[in-house]
Amino acid sequence: MDYKQNIINLLSDKKSKKITTNLDALNFYVEQEKTEFTSVMYEPSLCVILQGKKDVSYNDEKYGYDNKSYLISTLSVPAKVQVTDASKDKPYICSVLTFSLEEIYNVMKETGIDRSSKDKNLKSCLCLNTLDDDILEPLFRLTKLALKSKRESFLINLTKKEIIYALLQKNEALLKQYVLEGSIANQVARVIADIKENFDKSINIKKLSKNIGISESSLYQNFKKITTLSPLQFQKKIRLEEAKKMLVSTNKEASDIAFLVGYESPSQFSREYARMFGMPPKAHCSFLRDSINL
Repeated sequence: MDYKQNIINLLSDKKSKKITTNLDALNFYVEQEKTEFTSVMYEPSLCVILQGKKDVSYNDEKYGYDNKSYLISTLSVPAKVQVTDASKDKPYICSVLTFSLEEIYNVMKETGIDRSSKDKNLKSCLCLNTLDDDILEPLFRLTKLALKSKRESFLINLTKKEIIYALLQKNEALLKQYVLEGSIANQVARVIADIKENFDKSINIKKLSKNIGISESSLYQNFKKITTLSPLQFQKKIRLEEAKKMLVSTNKEASDIAFLVGYESPSQFSREYARMFGMPPKAHCSFLRDSINL
């Protein structure tokens, strides 16, 4: 069975660039033409291209993939993405299923997967692997469930766990490294979660390092090694991504949003926003709203 085509068929009546479902963790993204590199913030997620091709630039590495591979992100990290193959007749279509490290740990616990790790080599938080029916078949079922008008929570949760289990079968060492407490990768993941939760507040490196039991210098070094950014630079990315969401989803002025995401100066916010997204907040808001529908 061609599960990729079957998923595409389920989406055939949807006309938006972002197709949402009854499961907040599952969304689809559509492009009818090639794009330039744009800044994004990856969440812990499974990304499956159903049609088309994309390049992902992260940490001086480029990950090019199509519908024969899938990409895993184990952390919230900034990257740049570019759709390299798309047309009106054959649009780029990608599914993104987000998950938490806690969900991965729970699947490991429930299925009896060994929760120790002997692999000390730090792995990149982005990884490509070969796509097969072990992923596609439950993704097809999850899509059908998530598009139903009536939410079937039990089956949805069960099917999502099935997908996570399939990911663990092929990416166990990578996922363990970010899930298991005490590892460098997990320490950084905890700091990232703290920064995201308190993105509008000032960063206290001393408190963050104390929370995970390492020195401030070790935190800074390990954080930058994994995310390519300092904690302060990472927070800035988070603030600007949150600002972008607010610009599109609310009618608030850019100056008000600047304060809401933690900036003290609206002019500084506008400069840094334009530097990241290529245009000032107001113009970018208009651009994003105009491009919501295909």
